[in-house]
Amino acid sequence: MSVTTVLPRTLPTAVRTEPDLRGQTVVALHPHPDDEAIFTGITLRRLADAGARTVLVMATGGELGGSRVPLRSGETVRQRRLAELEHAAELLGVSRLVLLNRRDSGLPGGPDSTHARALAGAEPLSLATRVAEILDQEGAGTLLADDEQGVYGHPDHRMAGAVGSIAAELTGAETYLATVDRGGVAEGGHLVHGAARAAAVTFGRAADEIALTVTGDARHLTVKRAAILAHESQVDPAVLPEKDFAAAYGREWFRRAGAAGPGVLDLL
Repeated sequence: MSVTTVLPRTLPTAVRTEPDLRGQTVVALHPHPDDEAIFTGITLRRLADAGARTVLVMATGGELGGSRVPLRSGETVRQRRLAELEHAAELLGVSRLVLLNRRDSGLPGGPDSTHARALAGAEPLSLATRVAEILDQEGAGTLLADDEQGVYGHPDHRMAGAVGSIAAELTGAETYLATVDRGGVAEGGHLVHGAARAAAVTFGRAADEIALTVTGDARHLTVKRAAILAHESQVDPAVLPEKDFAAAYGREWFRRAGAAGPGVLDLL
């Protein structure tokens, strides 16, 4: 089966001048494969370009996402989604990928939310301790995680937000909480709209609740779009037209927790 999007392994030099973040390590925690690209793709690529080591911690394999493309003989949705995740992580310059091996919880109130390994039913302190161990192991001073509302209220995103907040308390890490500016994304222009409708939840924050917005140049947008489309089992290229991509995905929004800023992301 063909790969939807391929970029050169050696990317061209970025147009903008990045700060020197060599010696810095940032851990990013996300609940499902593709969240890393959709909500923090520019941020992760720019951190890597600036010399920071980035560690991506993925809580589930997105098993319940189904697949919009045929699976190979014997291949499971989880296997396909993790293979796509590895490709996306490479595009985003991720140095290390860690799987927490919880199970996708599905939509709110659905039967899968009570599965023994569902992320939504996990004990937050136990998972947070594992994330804290990764932070300590890596000597990482910065954590990226979902905000308290889980970006758009999906139970797995809420749990990832809770786990990230506890891990920050355990380690004292400077923490940036991913969200979206609900007034800053045109209706239907961002995948979060459809995700929120499917889960019957609201999404995002008001502009005055957001502490930091990270943007990128044309190169970063190209990489982010490629990383999202690497998740071809989930994302149809037709919903990410190049002409509208910058308006919908050219900004990434964060709240702040833990140590007071300015911190690593503020330097981008």
